[in-house]
Amino acid sequence: MNILGLFFVSLAIIGWSAYPTLVSKIGGNPIQAIFGATWGTLIVASVVVLVGNYPMPTGANFWLSVVSGAAWAFGNVVTISAFGLKDDQGHILGSAKVMPISTAFQIIANVLWGVTMLGNWASFEAKIFGTFAVVAIMVGAYLTTYQEKKTAGNSKLLIKAMVILLIAQVGYSLYGILPQYTHDISGMDMFFPQALGMAAFGIGLGLYDLLKNKHNIFNKVVTYRQLISGFFFAMGALGYLVSAQPAMLGLATSFVLSQVSIVGATVSGIVVMHVHKTRKEWLATMVGLLLIVLAAAVTAFLK
Repeated sequence: MNILGLFFVSLAIIGWSAYPTLVSKIGGNPIQAIFGATWGTLIVASVVVLVGNYPMPTGANFWLSVVSGAAWAFGNVVTISAFGLKDDQGHILGSAKVMPISTAFQIIANVLWGVTMLGNWASFEAKIFGTFAVVAIMVGAYLTTYQEKKTAGNSKLLIKAMVILLIAQVGYSLYGILPQYTHDISGMDMFFPQALGMAAFGIGLGLYDLLKNKHNIFNKVVTYRQLISGFFFAMGALGYLVSAQPAMLGLATSFVLSQVSIVGATVSGIVVMHVHKTRKEWLATMVGLLLIVLAAAVTAFLK
């Protein structure tokens, strides 16, 4: 196993584990969160380009990268808005419940696109195992939402969150799909233009909020504190891009290992945000997360 590759994929796990929890902990509204996250990513990407001297993509490669970054920012701001949903008693949904569902949607969407449009899982056996894996992911996501004491308000809140996350999935899907249509460039080459697209979306959203709602996020301290969350997201993205290179761990292995981040994101969200869970709820959450990670491993290695 490539030790340097393991180092970089560990950065991906740490970065993506911490990112959603930091967004919730730092606070502010979703627009402040996305501004900080996207500009934090652009700062890191700028340093990487200067130090690594990576070439700037041109033409269609450049614009596909920029739009894919903006699409991620759209998906992320919609996802962050789900963090703050409240039930009838005023309890916040939080990142710990949102992220496993969001991750499950992303894996399922990537799988469906790969099978229907890219010809993945060509064999009958692969389709069978893949179908079981997708079902396991759905079951795993459901288990992470388990509550011993269910109320009508809880159910409505969860349904509302799932609708919001399906909308967010449009952005996340484009983030993954558009780079498939670039030619002769690596993930590292796309990192900076993707960050440009993210940052452009972030500042555009801030200006829209200022002009329409007279809410100036640019003079709020919490907006710039969210840069910290952006640094962690960028660390995750960079670690994944490097570890996925053929000379490191390769795409499949890197993808599987990066899925461990959902465990960290969920557990840290529960602990840091002081979410109360009973013993049965903890057990259901852990089993659900294990199912998601194992099923992701299966889908990554199917041909």
